Amino acid sequence: MVRRQPVRVRLTVVYAGLFVVTATILLVVVNLLLGAALKSEVAMFEPPEPPKAPADAMSDTEWIQDPEARRRLGDLPGQVLAYQWDVTVIVIAVLGVVSLGIGWIVAGRLLRPLHRITATAQRLSLSNLHERIALDGPRDELKDLADTFDDMLARLERAVDSQSRFVANASHELRTPLAIQRAAIEIGLTDPSPEQLVQVRGQLLDASVRSERLIDGLLLLAQSERGLDVREPVDLDELVRQAAGELDAGDRTMVVDVEPVRVRGDSVLLTRLVANVLQNAIRHNHPGGTVQVCLFADGLLVVRNTGPEVPEERVGELFEPFRRLHSRTRSADGVGLGLSIVASIARAHDAEVSAVPNPGGGLVVSVRFQRDR
Repeated sequence: MVRRQPVRVRLTVVYAGLFVVTATILLVVVNLLLGAALKSEVAMFEPPEPPKAPADAMSDTEWIQDPEARRRLGDLPGQVLAYQWDVTVIVIAVLGVVSLGIGWIVAGRLLRPLHRITATAQRLSLSNLHERIALDGPRDELKDLADTFDDMLARLERAVDSQSRFVANASHELRTPLAIQRAAIEIGLTDPSPEQLVQVRGQLLDASVRSERLIDGLLLLAQSERGLDVREPVDLDELVRQAAGELDAGDRTMVVDVEPVRVRGDSVLLTRLVANVLQNAIRHNHPGGTVQVCLFADGLLVVRNTGPEVPEERVGELFEPFRRLHSRTRSADGVGLGLSIVASIARAHDAEVSAVPNPGGGLVVSVRFQRDR
């Protein structure tokens, strides 16, 4: 297996090679042009056949007529070019060595941010995900890479924190019905009278229902977080009518106003989304309150209910698993996963979910779907 050279070595070789090649081409072209110019200039001094002249006459060009002088003049371009080529070879060798050194330094400075990113990535673990590269300098590709890495670390930190809270909350939620079952069995069977057995039976059934709902909610949440493998056309207006008709609103008044809307997605998950939103609106409502369900033709689903006041700064908590407001009680009917499942299913369908407090009490939950065109 051939071991590849480090990037710094390869960059240095590339920089030095390009510099040496460019310098060599430049010097060779200069030498060739210089040689041509010298030969042209020397040719201008070639005299015609010397005229007959008295022996004692002296001419200004007498030295040119001398054979030795003419030979030396003809050899002059070759001597100059030979010297020039020797100097060129020495200069190229020196420039090659210098370019290697400069290329090594420049490559090191260019790769310094990458070394910083690599060192940070090697140092990170679950215990120090809060660290960031925080690279300074001009806005270039390396700065963008470092900022992207920091953003990824921030998302990873939030995901790990969310997962840790989710596991802790799920463990606590599962422990609660188990503790109820154990207490009911230990206390109730100490005096197994018929009345006591009936009470224990009811407690065990309630705890079992709570455990079953919690497990179903966790499985559905995991399925929606995984995403969709297949998307099919779904008539959302029919799902809303069906869910509203199947739910028991009790003494609450439910008003349904829907327009035809078709979306693409999973009909089972969409049914659960609509059912969870409506169940949340019914469960957390005043006796005799109202639930208004509107589905608009542009794909906007709005569910508005009356109920206790919801602090605006705590609305975002409603979409997190196992998060309840102070007005919410633990019961077999709710395990704190309803709206978190809604948010997860909405993300799987590329939908946007939001909530705002309803003036006078209650909540307005909105889910905007992308219509199937």
